Amino acid sequence: MATTTRKTPVKKKPATRSKPVAKKKEAKKDAGKAYDEFKEFEGQHYTGMRVGRSHKWKYDAGDWKETKITPDLWEISYAVTKRRAGRAPEGSGVPTGTEYHWYILAHQHVRKLNANDYTTSMTGLKYKLAHKRADRNKWSATAKTQRKRLVKMLQEIIAQLEKEPVPLEFEYDGKTYKGEAFPISPTCHDGVCDQLEITLNDENLGIIRCMKSGWKLDGVKDQGLIDAIGEEIFLWFE
Repeated sequence: MATTTRKTPVKKKPATRSKPVAKKKEAKKDAGKAYDEFKEFEGQHYTGMRVGRSHKWKYDAGDWKETKITPDLWEISYAVTKRRAGRAPEGSGVPTGTEYHWYILAHQHVRKLNANDYTTSMTGLKYKLAHKRADRNKWSATAKTQRKRLVKMLQEIIAQLEKEPVPLEFEYDGKTYKGEAFPISPTCHDGVCDQLEITLNDENLGIIRCMKSGWKLDGVKDQGLIDAIGEEIFLWFE
């Protein structure tokens, strides 16, 4: 479990004059190189964004369609263009035309505002089943292999859900909170987990992450509540 340590102040060296434009170009070049170089995560080699980093996207107005299959089951489809909130490092990333096949597991929270409008938010996980390079007409895995990967992933999630979760019960800002935290198994090492899915007072709040800078939970704005949840988790693993 990551803990925050106090950094020893370091005296800054006198600033030296240099060409700012050249430095900026060099930084962009290094960022692109770092993005594409091979990395390792638990014995698995990969390229692209380093594990632990984040993307932020803006979605255009799109079409979400759903058809009711049973009282509790719906078929959904969604099509839209998403746009990077920032900019990719110059010279980095896959070529235009590259495709990905993801499988998404998520909680969708909806609240009715009026006869025709609802608020909606989603938190969850997405898992890469395959990709197709821009210069090839073949996916990296056959449909059969993709199905096997999906079955394996779902089995791992089911196995994790069947285990006893981390219990949560605490007081914060005059309110009692009770719930549980389910570890995200790929983030667990030596019996300690850095990411857990949080449910408090029967409401799913999303996934809490233990970062070097402290606890983060995107679905919650109150950092004090996030820290209180993190403290409960920390005491459980201690």
